[in-house]
Amino acid sequence: MRIGVLTSGGDVPGLNACIKAIVQGADDRGWTVVGIRRGWRGLMSCDLSLSPQGDHCRVLSRHDVDGIENIGGTILHTSRLNPAQLHIRDVPGFLQGKLPPGLVEGSFDGTNHILRVLDYLDVDVLIPIGGDGSLRFAAHLHSKGFPVISIPKTMDNDVYGTDYCIGYSTCVTRCVDSLNTIRTSISSHERVALIELFGRHSGEPTLIAGHIASANRVLIPEVPVDLERLRDLLLKDKRDNPHNYALAVVAEGVCLTGREPVYEGQKDVYGRRRLGGIGRQICAAFREEEGLDCMTQSLAYLLRSGEPDALDKLAALSFGMMALQLLDAGETGRMTALRNGIYTTVDAGHCLEGQKRIDVGSWYDAAAYRPEIRNIVGRPLYL
Repeated sequence: MRIGVLTSGGDVPGLNACIKAIVQGADDRGWTVVGIRRGWRGLMSCDLSLSPQGDHCRVLSRHDVDGIENIGGTILHTSRLNPAQLHIRDVPGFLQGKLPPGLVEGSFDGTNHILRVLDYLDVDVLIPIGGDGSLRFAAHLHSKGFPVISIPKTMDNDVYGTDYCIGYSTCVTRCVDSLNTIRTSISSHERVALIELFGRHSGEPTLIAGHIASANRVLIPEVPVDLERLRDLLLKDKRDNPHNYALAVVAEGVCLTGREPVYEGQKDVYGRRRLGGIGRQICAAFREEEGLDCMTQSLAYLLRSGEPDALDKLAALSFGMMALQLLDAGETGRMTALRNGIYTTVDAGHCLEGQKRIDVGSWYDAAAYRPEIRNIVGRPLYL
């Protein structure tokens, strides 16, 4: 069997551990693994009139993956690209004028080219490791009849159909470490601080990190924020603190009551504008209206970098081994998952069926803007 593996979308810690599990497990079975470089972009960039395609893919050996589980990022590199709705700038020169219209007006669809390249590479099954957008295209390939086994990764932990994605634990761990570290500065200057974290639609990493780090207030996308109420709460938090400071964490997808989320830059390849700046917006309002000494910091790419923690290594290794065990059983069209603390699989198209959001009634006090975990008994370790 010849397996293709790629990493797509934002990098997270744990990707290399997953790649290692796939390569070593395949080698044990006498199978070949073709590493596809730069995600979906690598496949789109393959010009079949040229040979070889060494810049875009290579066979991976045990030697290639020795020790990589301790390294952050991905040895295969990654990119953000949706082959089903390509912007003209993302269409390779050799394909200009040859692709049909894409899913959105003005875009182009490279799906058939992807399928031709996979056939050219003699790939029997593809294992994409990606987030919500990347795995949606994987489900699209599956609907076209190509065998896939999807593996979810994202720091937001928002892939629908699984309770856990590779990268989530390290994200929370780094968030908590950063929140605890920054207290020394905001305490020294007696400030209010808003720390901005990942979270487009789901505030799960922000809520859990804020809960563990005992942040005074935690703002999540699921609950619009009333600026006046938040100000009053943070001022009270500051007064009640013997060190005269207050700490709040805010997910990038949060919006103020009656307003849209804060965006920066152009739409990405999935038609989504880049979020960022809600912390700055809130702090600016506090300074202007109250003269409040308020600071904000976005942790952003610092959370993506470096070695995965132990839990992410374990989940990544397990997901990689699960993918091979599915192939042992002759199963494709599945996504590896963790549900209610149990390793399982769901249909590869399950990620298309909904949007993962926090259960506010069970996890959150919307009036106080802080976590309130109810009924812990019976919940898995990571809630």
